[in-house]
Amino acid sequence: MKCAELFNIAGQGALVTGAGSGLGLAIAEALAESGARVTLLDVDAGRIAAETGRLEGLGYAVRGAAVDVSDHVALERAFDAAVAAHGRLDVVFANAGIDSGPGFVTGWSGSQRTRNPAGALESYSDERWNRVIDVNLGGVFATLRAAARLMKPQRSGKLIVTTSVAAYQCEPAIGSAYMAAKAGAAHFMRCVALELAAFNITVNAIAPGFFVTNIGGGHAKNPDVQAAMAKLMPMHRVGLPDDIKGLALFLASPASAYLTGQQITIDGGWTLGMAD
Repeated sequence: MKCAELFNIAGQGALVTGAGSGLGLAIAEALAESGARVTLLDVDAGRIAAETGRLEGLGYAVRGAAVDVSDHVALERAFDAAVAAHGRLDVVFANAGIDSGPGFVTGWSGSQRTRNPAGALESYSDERWNRVIDVNLGGVFATLRAAARLMKPQRSGKLIVTTSVAAYQCEPAIGSAYMAAKAGAAHFMRCVALELAAFNITVNAIAPGFFVTNIGGGHAKNPDVQAAMAKLMPMHRVGLPDDIKGLALFLASPASAYLTGQQITIDGGWTLGMAD
């Protein structure tokens, strides 16, 4: 295969969960801009309708549906509808995720972090824990299961999971349910990669660091927060949704044909430590 063809996904059927905003929307845009036929799924019906309409207006082959990934029956139906509309399914991004609320600290006070009683372990409710696990881990399970059912008979496919640097690095400002779910999703991804390798289906993960998205109630969109976080980044800036597009296309394309079971960190060097 010539280098010019390595990133060619034109005409492929793709599906992205959590595609109404943030990283999921950027991923869906990258796939559509590259010629794929993309189904966008999101729990927010208004947002998914607006973004799908915008992309259709730009001439891209997209369709959208409102689906909660914790509703496994509805998710299976959405996969079947995507295949009915586009003929086949070649690429799936299990991206949908929710925030788990604040962790046991809220930030910095001078040189010390401030403890947050509401985020302490003994304050965690069953409802809060279960909802995060149901979406961020259970949703990944259901998404990969639905995809495998369709991809195994065709003996090809690309599955990509959005995890987080929280999958392997503790951050006390983030609720622990989020970190547990992302760590579980990362290991589950590896298990599925091993199982599906014989079917020419690759399974990998993207582990983002601090990006400007709606996670955390849109806290990251605050310019003051971005400025403070930029000081901690070796690259001296925070991640923007467009920064995910190149990696997403790589993992969706033939360029990553021999890569499976890997979690790729994209964080501007955050997990390397402070350089300046």
